[in-house]
Amino acid sequence: MQVIKTVKDLQAAVAAYKKDGVSIGLVPTMGALHEGHGSLISAARKENDAVIVSVFVNPTQFGPTEDLDAYPRTLDADCEMAQALGADIVFAPSAREMYPSDDDTWVEVTGSITAVLCGRSRPTHFRGVTTVVSKLFLLAQPDRAYFGQKDAQQAEVLKRMVKDLFFPLELVVLPIVREADGLAKSSRNVYLSAEERKAALVLSRSLAGAAARFDAGERSGAALAQEVREQIEAEPLATIDYVEYYALPGLTEAAEPLTGDTLLAVAVRFGTTRLIDNVILEGNK
Repeated sequence: MQVIKTVKDLQAAVAAYKKDGVSIGLVPTMGALHEGHGSLISAARKENDAVIVSVFVNPTQFGPTEDLDAYPRTLDADCEMAQALGADIVFAPSAREMYPSDDDTWVEVTGSITAVLCGRSRPTHFRGVTTVVSKLFLLAQPDRAYFGQKDAQQAEVLKRMVKDLFFPLELVVLPIVREADGLAKSSRNVYLSAEERKAALVLSRSLAGAAARFDAGERSGAALAQEVREQIEAEPLATIDYVEYYALPGLTEAAEPLTGDTLLAVAVRFGTTRLIDNVILEGNK
């Protein structure tokens, strides 16, 4: 496996792949790899001739009061994991390598899809995501790119970007990977104290309960969201950012009663750690 740190060297490697007709799978990450990332790398390995994993803590998707400096950076361990799962290249550039022109050029998806959920409290976040991912798409020229459903809004925004900018690739979104007790895998879980981690289980528990009620016939999105909110509010260590639901695809306002697929999503702080989780209520089953 190669560890590549410059744009020039990645472009050379990708050019060689393209010359040989090699299909490429790209797994964009910010490192601190866990089993959720592992599921993406494994899927890419099965479906492509070559796999590129990017490890880049993207500064432009962090707000001024967020955890950029504290975000875990574990490149050596990330490379070991990526290699064990069959990656061919780990692309680990510096911020200057990815942003050589003082951030003068941006790719941005506007409208309601980026204004709701995390976009409401993190107004520059998705501009940073779409800019860096478009750069990675242009550099890696993947046939397929892999993302996790835990970042559901990100996945919807990137689907829109791929469609609107005619990126010639398939965007693959894979299910949330959870701990045995239900907590969604996240690089930020390492910030939680033992007490906070136990409290955070209310997220998966409340969402699973809402999904069970939906499957049993409840079609009021407002009632399901209120049930989730009440369960989370009952946890003393939890501070809610949002509990909301939107129609899929596109995160449009969901009509009542719910009919098609609906995303029920939460963002909650435990101490200083902000966690997100979600469930898709499959109305088309």
